[in-house]
Amino acid sequence: MKEARFWEKAGEGRVRCYLCPHHCLLRPGQRGVCRARQNVDGVLYTLNYAQVSSYALDPTEKKPLYHFFPGSYLLSLGSLGCNLSCGFCQNWTISQAESPTAEVSPRRAVELTLAARRRDPRVVGLAYTYNEPSIWYEYVAETAELARREGLVNCLVTNGFIEEAPLLELLPLVDAMNVDVKAFRRDFYRKVCKGERDPVLRTVEVAHRAGCHVEVTNLLVPGYNDSAAEIAELVDWLAGLSPGIPLHFFRYFPNYRFTEPATPLSTLEQAAGIARTKLRYVYLGNVWGRGGDTLCPQCGQTLLERRGLELTRSSLQDHRCPRCGYRIAIRGQVFAP
Repeated sequence: MKEARFWEKAGEGRVRCYLCPHHCLLRPGQRGVCRARQNVDGVLYTLNYAQVSSYALDPTEKKPLYHFFPGSYLLSLGSLGCNLSCGFCQNWTISQAESPTAEVSPRRAVELTLAARRRDPRVVGLAYTYNEPSIWYEYVAETAELARREGLVNCLVTNGFIEEAPLLELLPLVDAMNVDVKAFRRDFYRKVCKGERDPVLRTVEVAHRAGCHVEVTNLLVPGYNDSAAEIAELVDWLAGLSPGIPLHFFRYFPNYRFTEPATPLSTLEQAAGIARTKLRYVYLGNVWGRGGDTLCPQCGQTLLERRGLELTRSSLQDHRCPRCGYRIAIRGQVFAP
C-alpha cells in the first residue's frame, strides 16, 4: 500500500477522495467505488500501487492509437479496479473482480521497456491500460516520470472519468491517450456505467487543448448507444474540437452482464459514414479486414495499410500523401515494414 493523493479528512475518521468525480466519502476500512483506494485508520491508501495484473508488448494500434508512432510497440501494463461499472465490460476479470497480481516497481517497468527497445527499436514506450489507469494514479505518475527521463513515451488508455486537477498534473507526462467515450447520452452513463458523461468529455477537451495526442473510441452496443442521432451528436462535438481527432467505432460482443448479440457490421458502417462527413480519420475496431486503413482526407489515397492490429505498409512521404501532398495528422515516427 501507498498513501494516496487527492483526498482530505472529513471528520469522525472519514476521508473524501477527489481523484475522480465520485468523490467517495469513506469510513475507516471502507474502499471506494474503484476498489483500489481504502480508508485505513483515517488515511486514504492506494491498494494497487505497483500491483500488475497483466502486461504484454502490444502494437500501439491495439490501444487503439493509429496516428501515434504507427507500427510501433508499447510495453502495456494493467492493474485492478475501475471507477465505472459498465455492464458490457470487456476486461471485467480485472476491472470488476479480484485477479492475481505481481509486483512491478516503476523502475522495473522502465527497465523492462528499455530492454525490449534494445531488442527492437520499434518499442517506443509504455501504455497504462487493460483496467482504468487513472485509479492507478500514483504508480502511473511515478513510472511515467522515470520513463520520460529515459526518452520513452507514455500512453493512457482511459475511460476519462477523472477530476480536472489530477488530470492537469499528470498531462505533462502523457504523450498520447485514447479516451473511451462510451456514449453521448447522460442516461447511458448513469444507468449502464454508473457514472457521468460530462467529466469524460472534459478530459478529451482538456487533453486536446494541452497538446496531448488524443484519439477517441466509441463501443456501439445495439439498442443502447447506436442511433444515428446520438452518433451525429458525438461527431458534432468531436469535430468542434478538431476534425483531425481520430475516432474509432468498436464492435461490441456479449461480455460480463450483457447478453445482447454482437453489433451488426451495418451499424458500424452507418456510424462511420456519419462521422466521415465531419471527421478526417474514422476507423472500425473489433472487426477483421475492414476499416483499419488510413486514407488521405483530401484525395482518398490509402496511406497506411493495416492487417488486424499490425501496420503492413506505408506510402507516406514525410507524413504527406504522395499523390496530393496533404499532410496527415500523425505524431512521431512511422515504423513501416
